[in-house]
Amino acid sequence: MTTHLIKGARPLGGDPADILVSDGRIAAIGDSLSAPGAEVVEAAGLVALPGLVDLHTHLREPGREDAETVETGSRAAALGGFTAVHAMANTDPVADTAGVVEQVWRLGRETGLVDVVPVGAVTVGLAGERLAELGAMADSAARVRVFSDDGHCVADPALMRRALEYVKAFDGVIAQHAEEPRLTAGAQMHEGDRSARLGLTGWPAAAEEAIIARDVLLAEHVGARLHVCHVSTAGSVEILRWAKSRGVRVTAEVTPHHLLLTDACAESYDPVFKVNPPLRTDADVEALRAGLADGTVDAVGTDHAPHAVEDKESEWAQARPGMLGLEQALSVVIETMVGPGRLDWAGVADRMSVRPAAIGRLEGHGRPIAPGEPANLVLVDPAARSVVDPAALASRSRNSPYAGRELPGRVVATFLRGTPTVLEGKATR
Repeated sequence: MTTHLIKGARPLGGDPADILVSDGRIAAIGDSLSAPGAEVVEAAGLVALPGLVDLHTHLREPGREDAETVETGSRAAALGGFTAVHAMANTDPVADTAGVVEQVWRLGRETGLVDVVPVGAVTVGLAGERLAELGAMADSAARVRVFSDDGHCVADPALMRRALEYVKAFDGVIAQHAEEPRLTAGAQMHEGDRSARLGLTGWPAAAEEAIIARDVLLAEHVGARLHVCHVSTAGSVEILRWAKSRGVRVTAEVTPHHLLLTDACAESYDPVFKVNPPLRTDADVEALRAGLADGTVDAVGTDHAPHAVEDKESEWAQARPGMLGLEQALSVVIETMVGPGRLDWAGVADRMSVRPAAIGRLEGHGRPIAPGEPANLVLVDPAARSVVDPAALASRSRNSPYAGRELPGRVVATFLRGTPTVLEGKATR
């Protein structure tokens, strides 16, 4: 394994230091380090962070390789600074058995760009009728610890309670897609004045908030771990804040697009802005930023959702919901949180690496930048700015909501256990 000497990086935005990476670990940190034969990475002006961890990625394989594969999604993740991603279960076949999650896990290992961590389905076929093989998936080679029917809500409260009880045995977590389906039938965008004016069926904030309120009470009753996917409303943040004050074992994520974009994007009728849950109001965006800043919202989860052209480039009502997110996630956080002073670089590391790794029970990720720790690292140029070009993205799909937008920050290098997967801003394989 090649030794790398990273010269002059700023760990967590602090003072410059040299970082020596050898045998997959950080061997030393200090001033003016030398290592004969090491490959030198000039990193003056770059911020060093622990490799990012995404709790919410759709890789589409098996079944929809026309939209994304484990290989293309892994490359997008590495270019975005990620060293681990959780691959959601809504594949075809659904990842509801040990066999399917092991297939996804092995594809990730073969690709070798990031650690691909499968998420198991909560219910068979995501149908919400009976529990999937949670124990078998947990005991499989993939060691599944996160279970989600994402794309569908586990709407039956009795079934949700049983799932929470079941995963307690192996310290698993149920990641809920919070959407009361009887309140969102036919919904196309956030319910409000704008949806009425545009003639699009509204999606009320209460549909999300009602499920979160129900589930934090269930989690408290059972004493289990609950994670809330893609929180999008101010009311949801308040419910989470209340639940945490009571000691409920609940965590939550917010997507980059819900931190940056609002329902005003729907004015264009461009289906690239159609997403589940929908883009919300300015007030919701402000509450989400505040919740991420104070830790009520634990993590940034990309909800990277690639779609083939025919599934997106259609009339709004027929278009599939979802947006790309992996390659621009860190840039959006810099734009919305670091630039305005709501998070420092240590805070970015906490919300995009440390806490996601802890929620997913990942070993070797989200660790301090310190001697002896696994060398899962990302080097970021905070001064760089670039315009997003969907055609230049690594994903097999092109449904980026940031097309044509100038965003700050550039991932210069990503190291997975000491091996560069991105160097000089380009994937190494």
